[in-house]
Amino acid sequence: MNEIEYKDFYDRVGISNGWDFSKLRVTSEGVTWQLYEEVKKKCSGTEVLLDIGTGGGENVLNMASSFLLGIGIDNSNGMMSTAQSNLNKANVSNVRFVQMSSECLQFPSEFFDVISCCHAPFSAGEAARVLKKGGFFLTQQVGEADKLNLKSAFGRGQSFGVEDGVLRDNYITQLQEAGFHIVELLEYDALEYYERPEDLIFLLKHTPIIPNFGQHQDDFSILNDFIANNRTPKGICTNSRRFMIVASK
Repeated sequence: MNEIEYKDFYDRVGISNGWDFSKLRVTSEGVTWQLYEEVKKKCSGTEVLLDIGTGGGENVLNMASSFLLGIGIDNSNGMMSTAQSNLNKANVSNVRFVQMSSECLQFPSEFFDVISCCHAPFSAGEAARVLKKGGFFLTQQVGEADKLNLKSAFGRGQSFGVEDGVLRDNYITQLQEAGFHIVELLEYDALEYYERPEDLIFLLKHTPIIPNFGQHQDDFSILNDFIANNRTPKGICTNSRRFMIVASK
């Protein structure tokens, strides 16, 4: 694809794919856990689950048989539209999606048995309030060193220049101050291979990895160079830096 074709894709990608990240053609090497597999381990079928930052709701819908009731919240209109569409297509009756800020959870105190949060901001105090005593809070977040070669190519990006581990330590402190006990901390730095330029552009458009991607004059020429320099037989290579915190109340 040349730069004009990149820009054309950038303009239409939101309409053609919406917010459905499941359509990305990407493979990973070195991923040592899956957040929602860990969430399922905390469920026996009788739990009420809250998923903060649920996005398109695919993860909650896929594990619907693991809990009694699942509620996914997100503050994005686009994400909620996709989640509701996915719910309408699924043969699932025990999942609900609600547009809501994680900073002000509109649920009774001690309502949930398990809370999950993937790549989304959360309030430790609000999570503690709505979680039952003995319940579990699990969050997976993006480390500062994520997509480091990509951010270095652009000279800007999410947490670019910030020491890796700052966000992790801040979240641990906030959770402990809210009354949580940290049960487990896991981290990995995996390799990711994006099959097509379109997949990488979709990622850049729908995530804050490179702020305002496409609005800077040189963005597409930088991306062209990045693809040329990081293309491998497996795909366009970058890294995925993640950490997961499991906390109990």
